[in-house]
Amino acid sequence: MSFEDIKALLINKFGEDVIVGEEPGGLQPALLIAHERIVEVCLELRDNPKTYFDFLSCLSGVDYGVDEKRFGVVYHLASIPYQTQFTLKISKENNRDLGELPSFPSITSVYHAADWHEREAFEMEGIFFEGHPDLRRLLLPDDWDGYPLRKDYTTVDKYYKGIKID
Repeated sequence: MSFEDIKALLINKFGEDVIVGEEPGGLQPALLIAHERIVEVCLELRDNPKTYFDFLSCLSGVDYGVDEKRFGVVYHLASIPYQTQFTLKISKENNRDLGELPSFPSITSVYHAADWHEREAFEMEGIFFEGHPDLRRLLLPDDWDGYPLRKDYTTVDKYYKGIKID
């Protein structure tokens, strides 16, 4: 299915408000989905025999910058039998307060591979995934302060438990 076919399929199934924007050009055309609808959109794209996006190849957290005050998630879906790929994006504004993390629905119920991808986005960008079965740090120690891939992240100490940090 083409980009336009997938877009039409989603609009017919969920209504026009499910798509909040689109990026049809470039190497990876993407649909911008209403963030609260991402689980049902992924489920439809996985289970629909016309699309059958059976594999989540990548999920990435995005910090759009201090001035933008926006965080997002990019989903790279693949259909192994149809040998095609498709990209979905969601985003929302957030005041960047570490006490109120940006929050999106978890898609682990649709793609089990999202488990570690979402944990990494949580750990590195501070994106919280509602409904995730085990959202905790994956790469850094449990007592690490902050989220290293945020645009405004600064290392407070030059050493962590005797290990020099650059």
